Order: sequence, then structure tokens, then C-alpha cells
Amino acid sequence: MRSLYAHPAVPWVTTVARLVLAGVLIVAGWLKIGTPALSVQAVQAYELLPERVATVVGYGLPLVEIVVGVLLVAGLLTRVAGAVSALLMLAFVVGIASAWARGLRIDCGCFGGGGKLAAGQSPSYFWEILRDGGLFLLAAWTVRFAPGRFSLDAALGLVPARRLTRDDELEEPGDGVDQGEAA
Repeated sequence: MRSLYAHPAVPWVTTVARLVLAGVLIVAGWLKIGTPALSVQAVQAYELLPERVATVVGYGLPLVEIVVGVLLVAGLLTRVAGAVSALLMLAFVVGIASAWARGLRIDCGCFGGGGKLAAGQSPSYFWEILRDGGLFLLAAWTVRFAPGRFSLDAALGLVPARRLTRDDELEEPGDGVDQGEAA
């Protein structure tokens, strides 16, 4: 039986997952970084964090999103960037679900803006949770199968090489197979 690691499409799927996540994070961060007060307002609208913490998160989140997005595009520190992406997406899902459950009527602030919705506007919590849940799955895939194709991690030798064993089973180095043994 072949391991999923051995499937030739896996590195390509990882690369696509990396780039989709990167694109979303970079766009979201870029749209917020020019209006930090709105970013702070969006974080405060969730009413989950003390005001001081919400202010720090509001100012810092756009920068974190851009940096993590750039790391994902480059394929540098891919597992770390994927893990940070997964944590961000999970936090976004929890925050949006919490706002929905508590009856708050807010804009998620995911791509700029944010805060209380104007009269007549309806929140789109279900679709936002679905979107961020999907992005969480892409991030989890990226962590599991990093780094993918065209990554600096691979080019710089920052990830251990994987190899096929005699059973055509993909193993990580140090999985009990003598490193000198030929595949």
C-alpha cells in the first residue's frame, strides 16, 4: 500500500494550498494595514478581548497576515507559516461563531472595514465560517505535507528529504531504516 506522501500530486496540492492561503492573507492584511483604526474597531466589535488587547491585535494582525502570506508564497518556514495560518483561521472561525451565537450584528472585518453593521445590513456569518473553515483545512494540509513545489525550504535544504523504501512506502528519515540502505 502506498503512502499518501508518495502520490505525485501531493506536492502540487500543497503548493496550491500554500498559494491560496498566501493570497487570502496578503490581501486581507494589505486591505487593513492602511487603516489601522478600522482594524482595531473590527477586533473590538467582537467583544471577546479586553480593549487594550483588542487594540494590540487590531494593529498587529494586518502585519502578521502579510508576513505569514509572504512566507507561504516563498515556501520559507512553510510548516510554521502553515501552523500560524491554521491558528489564525481557527481563531477567526471561533470569533465569528461567537459573534453569531451572541446575536452581534457585525462585519467580520476580514478584508478591511469591520465593526457594527448599519441598519438594514445582514451579517453573512455562515459563509464567513465556511470560508475560514476551508482555509483552515488548506493550512492543515500545508502543515502536514509541507513544503510543496517551488519552496525555499526545499531549495535551502531546510526540510528532510523523503525517499521511497523497497515496499514503495514513503518514509521520513529516521523512521528506522538505515540511512545507508539503498531504496
